[in-house]
Amino acid sequence: MEGDCRIPMACCRPRVLVLHALFWGLVSLRVFGAALLSEERTTVVKAVAAPCWMLEEFVVTTECSLCNAFQSRSWSSCGLTGYVERVNCTRSNRDEYKSCRSAVMEEHLFWKFEAAMLALMAAFAVVVVIRQRWLDRLASEKVRRQIESI
Repeated sequence: MEGDCRIPMACCRPRVLVLHALFWGLVSLRVFGAALLSEERTTVVKAVAAPCWMLEEFVVTTECSLCNAFQSRSWSSCGLTGYVERVNCTRSNRDEYKSCRSAVMEEHLFWKFEAAMLALMAAFAVVVVIRQRWLDRLASEKVRRQIESI
């Protein structure tokens, strides 16, 4: 019965089990501790530097437009999508820039996705046809061998 065990007996000794538990406990503490610390830091930063359009109602004054090279490098709102719109916050009456998704960009991404899916469909259709022919050839060879053996 001992020969059927797939776990080596050296791994089941109490000292090894305690060392494994200690190691994985320290790893999980490190991971969860880092996650908790980063969460606390980001909430403090978000509370201090939150843009007005996140905290109050706003009116879009300039529609979504493509950022130029200078804006992409200097404005953080251009970095996310490459498009920006100007908004006016109603309560504080401040003008700020907000990242947005352009209809042209969305349409371009949609057609890229459609083309990728069409290419994948064609590739897998070819794979299915080739595999089916191969399986048919194997089956016919098997039948031929069975007939020859009679």
